[in-house]
Amino acid sequence: MKRIFISASLIAAFLLSTSCKEKTEEVVLTKKVVFTKEGSLILKKATSDSTLVSLDIEIADDEYQTQTGLMYRQSMLDSEAMLFVFNEEEPRAFYMKNTEFPLDIIFIDSENTIVSIQKNAKPLDKTSLPSEGPAQYVLEVNAGLTDLWNLQKGDVVEWNKVSE
Repeated sequence: MKRIFISASLIAAFLLSTSCKEKTEEVVLTKKVVFTKEGSLILKKATSDSTLVSLDIEIADDEYQTQTGLMYRQSMLDSEAMLFVFNEEEPRAFYMKNTEFPLDIIFIDSENTIVSIQKNAKPLDKTSLPSEGPAQYVLEVNAGLTDLWNLQKGDVVEWNKVSE
């Protein structure tokens, strides 16, 4: 009789532990972050005022948006970019923590002139990538595009928000 009681106790304990494990499993659902066009931007050569490229932009202009930027996204089209808008012009530094694809990071002053470019920023890298001077805007595009466009320090940017 004792053996049956012990065996029944073990079976009951096993069943309870198994059912508890099933109930404590977490299911994490993730939502894909997608590009939302919030404006348009044109990059121009400073010397000739000729247009290099026109881009659709997503605008990061509050604390949360500027902190997250392009983090957790898989990719971005070459015709898209993210423009970070800050209240003050000052030296800036960006990093690639939780950013899954390489970028060129373009620092722009309050006069819409390119201050410097950090090319081919490596995905998921926490290394600080500073501007070479004060910047009020930062534009992120896919890595390699600034070379393709022959974009240089001193070139200019024009942008506007989409009308709501």
